[in-house]
Amino acid sequence: MTKRIAILGSTGSIGTNALRVIEALGGDYEVAALTAHSNVKLLAEQVRKFKPKIAVVANSDKVDELEALLRGVDIEIQMGEKGLLAAASDKNVDIVIAAIVGAAGLEAILSAAKAGKTLAIANKEPLVIAGELLTETCRQNNAKILPVDSEHSAVFQAMQSGGAKEVNRIILTASGGPLRGFSAEQIQNVTIEQALAHPTWNMGKKVTIDSATMMNKALEVIEARWLFDVPVEKIEVLVHPESIVHSMVEFVDGSIIAQMSAPDMCLPIQYALTFPKRVKGITRHLKLEQIGKLTFEKPDMEVFKALKIGYQVARTGGTAAAVFNAANEAAVKEFLEGKIKFVNIIELIEYCLDRHKVKSNATLEDLLSADSWARNEVRECLKRKV
Repeated sequence: MTKRIAILGSTGSIGTNALRVIEALGGDYEVAALTAHSNVKLLAEQVRKFKPKIAVVANSDKVDELEALLRGVDIEIQMGEKGLLAAASDKNVDIVIAAIVGAAGLEAILSAAKAGKTLAIANKEPLVIAGELLTETCRQNNAKILPVDSEHSAVFQAMQSGGAKEVNRIILTASGGPLRGFSAEQIQNVTIEQALAHPTWNMGKKVTIDSATMMNKALEVIEARWLFDVPVEKIEVLVHPESIVHSMVEFVDGSIIAQMSAPDMCLPIQYALTFPKRVKGITRHLKLEQIGKLTFEKPDMEVFKALKIGYQVARTGGTAAAVFNAANEAAVKEFLEGKIKFVNIIELIEYCLDRHKVKSNATLEDLLSADSWARNEVRECLKRKV
């Protein structure tokens, strides 16, 4: 039976890799809808190659350009939030790959959940910002979540070895990022170039900075708490610089099941599409004898405070994670523009969390309001300091 796929964010790194995977998998996988924010040139190329029924440009100012590029092509073109909602919930879509950075695609993902789709979630924000709301919406509508984020895909794969009640702890691995081994004193003077020099992964600037602060692991702890329905106390982080073991699950009998593969996002994307089957893919195979050794160490949560704060936020719940994520995004933007120091990123996050009144049992409106509040709070804080 053919699986029909919508990709929310098809022109980004995850989206383009997803299309590579779909092309390699062949005829049982069909692209039903593609969406992009502004890169209409690449979106048009993708449409001509993969022939989806729907194309969406989120930036409404770009719709005329997309229509011109696709003149003569039999396709339904939509725009804005309405278009994203239509693509995510379309009756001809079976799987929605969520790869839109930030909170922008949250409403569309919830719409897909309400429509009972299988959600292949690649970006952290849906489960970080709205983990409780999203997982409950999925339960109510028999929708599935299959993680594409490499660490959570690894946990999900390892969990096939036992039942949920048999899990003793989840171990998320971290590369350590470009600043692994830095002292508290060295962190004070980190440059943009140093923070962007990731030793293993080739990622976008924002994600690379999150790796440098270990904010990415903090977000993953929150994500895992909701995705696997486990208490925060059962989630641990270990630094693993080789980035070969993507995460592990320890069961109550003492067995630890690890998922290992070359650091390549195509594998978790493929597993989400083919689950529960495994098929030959485009990811290169490991040669363990060439790797030689695998090392693990505890992270220093006094130097990399984002991780320590992330655990607190995961325990707090409600709107706290929305503020945590949004304040980070706003602060990282300021850092990349050279307006603040590296250490100011965490200071701004703490400032926002200290000033925020957490709301429990949050609605989508509450979460988006908290997100907007935190971004504005970062801007206002910096204005007062100028």
